[in-house]
Amino acid sequence: MRMILVNGESREHVEIADRGFQYGDGLFETIAVDNGQAVFLGRHLDRLKAGCRRLYIPFPDIELLVYETSTLCQHSSKAVLKLILTRGSGGRGYRQPDVIQPTRVLSLHPFPSFPISILGKFASAYEEQGIAARFCSTRLGLNPALAGIKHLNRLEQVLARAEWSDPVIQEGIMLDMNDHVIEGTMSNLFYVKNDMLFTASLALAGVAGVMRSIIMALSARHNLPVVEHAFSKDELLSADEIFVCNSIIGIWPINKIANTRFPVGSKTRQIQVWLDQFKHEVICGDI
Repeated sequence: MRMILVNGESREHVEIADRGFQYGDGLFETIAVDNGQAVFLGRHLDRLKAGCRRLYIPFPDIELLVYETSTLCQHSSKAVLKLILTRGSGGRGYRQPDVIQPTRVLSLHPFPSFPISILGKFASAYEEQGIAARFCSTRLGLNPALAGIKHLNRLEQVLARAEWSDPVIQEGIMLDMNDHVIEGTMSNLFYVKNDMLFTASLALAGVAGVMRSIIMALSARHNLPVVEHAFSKDELLSADEIFVCNSIIGIWPINKIANTRFPVGSKTRQIQVWLDQFKHEVICGDI
């Protein structure tokens, strides 16, 4: 059963005048729950706080957010927590209210079901064997004021995800208006070339995912060079390895885009190991 807290109360409704509903004026985080614990919660709250600074939304008391998160998650062995923060209710029109009272919504959802891995060290077959992906026609707009943050306006991703229904395809790859590869519809994207790791610059478009930042930090810790840059479809298709990531799926290697196949390579496997070790450290409180 879905569990929801709206401003700390157990209910399922927000005000019709809430600016999150009216204008998408807010932010959200999607967080994995493992054995009653919101995984990487501190990093998610840091990103939420950074988004609040960008949008000039007052950030709630962090101890309150941690308490409400713990209350929802404590009895869940495996789930997904969604945290939404809006600017709250205001009158009709774009002008912000003089006094901003943010609305916070925390909801707990079943963890998505993925094909089971045949190897014990992998949670899903997608982590083990990889996935097929496609390029999307829908382009990401360029907006440095909003680039990087996980705001509530996600119509570009909605339109991109509507482009296919083939269950064989697990992710769509999105380009920006300059035909640079940016990310997946629900994920960030990395590729390996000549033993170096590459990912898109998100200065003009895209979401700076929590898992993306963790992978970059782990790569730096283990002396794997990471380059953020603008790259084309052709550059991506010439990669040695490709993978996508987010906080729910972890790392999924890409084994096929259109008619081009890719191996699940050694660098991707090594990063999966680093991530599993880091997650264990975090959950067990070793760091």
